[in-house]
Amino acid sequence: MEKKILLTDCPDAKGLIAKITNICYKHQLNINKNDEFVDHENGRFFMRTELEGRFNDETLLADLDDALPAGAQRRLVKAGKKRIVILVTKETHCLGDILMKNYAGALDMDIVAVIGNYDTLAELTGKFDIPFHTVSHEDLSRTEHEEQVRAIIDGYQPDYVVLAKYMRVLTPSFVEAYPRKIINIHHSFLPAFIGARPYRQAFDRGVKLIGATAHFVTDDLDEGPIVEQDVIHVDHTFSADDMAKAGRDVEKSVLSRALELVLNERVFVYGNKTVVFK
Repeated sequence: MEKKILLTDCPDAKGLIAKITNICYKHQLNINKNDEFVDHENGRFFMRTELEGRFNDETLLADLDDALPAGAQRRLVKAGKKRIVILVTKETHCLGDILMKNYAGALDMDIVAVIGNYDTLAELTGKFDIPFHTVSHEDLSRTEHEEQVRAIIDGYQPDYVVLAKYMRVLTPSFVEAYPRKIINIHHSFLPAFIGARPYRQAFDRGVKLIGATAHFVTDDLDEGPIVEQDVIHVDHTFSADDMAKAGRDVEKSVLSRALELVLNERVFVYGNKTVVFK
């Protein structure tokens, strides 16, 4: 018996839940869990269905195509571990948290490699028997550096690329190579304080809340579809450095939660927004 997840995204119409579940029943598939949402403002229907049984993907999808409205998108994905490549610079907290949770089985993924533009985190990564690749940016143009990084990534054929405090802005061509496959953690509660030094920006503004945002990467810096966010309280006694230290715990927890959601196919992206089934 296989387990798969059916993801349906289509214009809203009457009877969609019944149509989809009846087709699953016709194929003698058991529905273990079902979540649905209607965006009434845009007239869009979203449904995530966990299925178990013996699958004939081609006929199941063909039957769905016959039943769903024009413009429907549907995907049938196998449940289970996803292949992940992580990009890092020097900070340990996000990478360390992911490595530990993956080691404990808390995240359903296989970290196939870590790539850094410094070798600072090679020793940490090696403790978990995961390959670490250093691609220094110092003697290379941006294009040359990214070509080398992409060559390593593509050799592992990952499902997702995770930026765990990777402190370099990616070019449009790099982003285009992995559409909706790059997940970043930004140390700010977006859309506030986009770009570099957000804690300094927050300090200068005198904010009383700081946070972190995990989002898909697009060509627009720090403006991709948001997966997960969280905040903590600060006050006038916090310096910019204090804010940065306090923010690290938020950053790592937000990134881990976002990864759990994405890896379990709980995130629909449409336009520059997301529907997230928790």
